[in-house]
Formats: sequence, C-alpha cells, structure tokens
Amino acid sequence: MSQSEQWAASRRGIEQSRHWISPAGRRSRWRKAVFNRLIAAFSLGLQVTPLQARGRRNALDLKRVDIEVALPGLPPSFDGYRILQISDTHLDVLPALVDAARRVLEGVEVDLLAVTGDVHGSRSAPIAHSVELLMQALQDVRVHGPRLAVLGNHDSVEMAAMLEERGFDVLVNRSRMLERGDERLCVTGLDDVHNFYTEAARAAFEDHDGEYRIALVHSAEIADFADQAGYALYLSGHTHGGQICLPGGRPLITQLTRCRHAAVGLWRQGRMTGYTSAGLGVSEPTVRFNSRGEVTIITLRRA
Repeated sequence: MSQSEQWAASRRGIEQSRHWISPAGRRSRWRKAVFNRLIAAFSLGLQVTPLQARGRRNALDLKRVDIEVALPGLPPSFDGYRILQISDTHLDVLPALVDAARRVLEGVEVDLLAVTGDVHGSRSAPIAHSVELLMQALQDVRVHGPRLAVLGNHDSVEMAAMLEERGFDVLVNRSRMLERGDERLCVTGLDDVHNFYTEAARAAFEDHDGEYRIALVHSAEIADFADQAGYALYLSGHTHGGQICLPGGRPLITQLTRCRHAAVGLWRQGRMTGYTSAGLGVSEPTVRFNSRGEVTIITLRRA
C-alpha cells in the first residue's frame, strides 16, 4: 500500500468514526451535532429579520489584504516573493461570492498560490461544484509558480484528486521544494489537523534537512509544533475570523482546540510568524458581522 493509499484509508476511517481527532485528543461528534443544530436554529431565526440581508451584504463585501512579512534568514532570492493565500472559500454555500472574489482579484499577479483548505462547504453539495466555483473565482489570477493546496475539515479525501486534476499540487503531510537559482524554500502542507490529526502530520514537520521552511495548514492548532520544528512562516485559515464578531472584530467562536491566540490575522509563536486568514467564504448562517472576508497577498521580505 502506497503512502497516499495509507493516508486515504486512515482519513476515511476517521470520517466514518464516532469521533474527531485534533492535537488535543479525541472528541465525540455529538457535541458538534448539538452545536450545528443550534446554528441551524439561529440561521432560521435570522432569516425573518432585517439582519439577514445586512449580514449577507457584509459577507459579499470582500477585501484584499496586502501585507509584508519580514523573515530573518530568508534566502535573498526569495526577497519580494509574493504569495496569494485563499482560504475557506465554501463557494457552494454562497455562490454569489464568485463574482465578488473576481473583482478583488482582478489584475493580481503572484509567484505562488496557496489554498489553505475548506474548498467545500455543504455536505449536500457535490464536491465537483465547489471546485468548479473556485476555478471560476481564480480565473483572472496570474500565478508564475506552483499552485499548492491543503485540505480542510470540510474537504473529503476525494477533494485531493479533484484539485490535482485542476492543476493544484495537494500537499498531504509532505513538502515541496521551491528553487530560485541555487537557493531553496521548503513548503510543507498537512492534512486538516482540527478533525483529522494523525502523527503523520507531526512527522512531516520533522522531515527536513534544514531548509528554510513555510507551513500550510488549514488550522493554527499545531503552530507550536511548527515553531519547535524551525518553521519561519505558518499560513492557516479555518476560523473565518470569527465570522460573527463583537465590535472591533473580536471572534465569539474560533473553533480552535489549542493555540487560540492565532485565531485571526498576524500572530507570533516563539520565533515563528503566522497569519490566519479570515477566509473568503462563510458557513451557515451566510452572514458576517464585524468581520470581512478576504483574499491575502503576502510579500516575503528579508528581515
């Protein structure tokens, strides 16, 4: 059995089990089921109020975030390297976001595209539909280098093959080496660690020869592991920035089992810099309050 077949069998075993697994340990699915029912009731109640229309407008009001990240020891040839991070698209949940995304992505030209999980959203929607909507949203983006992706907690095993068919290199507990001249940058991508954590994820962090390293992980829940392994930059999503937040953007719920300080935006973990995208899309209810969806362009700079 190949490594990918072993991963798929392990992943499906968790998908079909009665529990989820994160670095904090196993947790029963019944709590999530109760939470989902409460969210469904809240969403239903919201639809009969004026807040539904306002929240939907907020959800469609995407922003482009441009940041420069100063990284000590960054190889000189990667100074100015531009990464477009897209996370938590969930476009099957709110397809109108495709046009909104195309508007904010118009004219974008980058060296690397990184999709940090949760392309899919609703269990009742076909996975292929979610992928097709993602490709429509990205069709005007010019990417000079690789298109990388990792899986999120909403993405099934089959999502990996579908993204591969569309030109993505889906990193499941493995790395890809980027080269400029004789200098290298290692990008390690993990399977989702919020629901599908295995020791293979941590082993992938440790499998290196001292290269300069960037981590792509759907959730920030193993940021401390990445820092201990010597990673310089950690890109994640998962939280939607809270989606429904208190004034000032403070999330009410982050859905993180650990490393909660890394719920949104720029953060530090030891010597490592991290960024958690607020995500492009939404889950139910299809609204945002005190939070905006985003696409993020990260420019690497030598500190």
